[in-house]
Amino acid sequence: MKEIVGVIFGLGLMANAGLFVLQAVKIGRARSAKGVSILTFAGFCLLQVTGILHGIFQHDLYLLSGMVASLLACGTVTGLAVYYRNR
Repeated sequence: MKEIVGVIFGLGLMANAGLFVLQAVKIGRARSAKGVSILTFAGFCLLQVTGILHGIFQHDLYLLSGMVASLLACGTVTGLAVYYRNR
């Protein structure tokens, strides 16, 4: 049962990363970060870093892989938002 919950949790984190990807695509297509809170996405990145550390210390591959995917996607949103705000 623990393994099943771990897989479902990891899939949920991958879905979360997918939502960040959609936001990154929206910013890229619009070439604007209007309405995007950089502070919020930077905060999400910080939370994902703590999740990655927890996954490493707990040897939880599902948590680790989901958090890494979310960090990459959320970091992309944050980077694009900063780029288009400073352009």
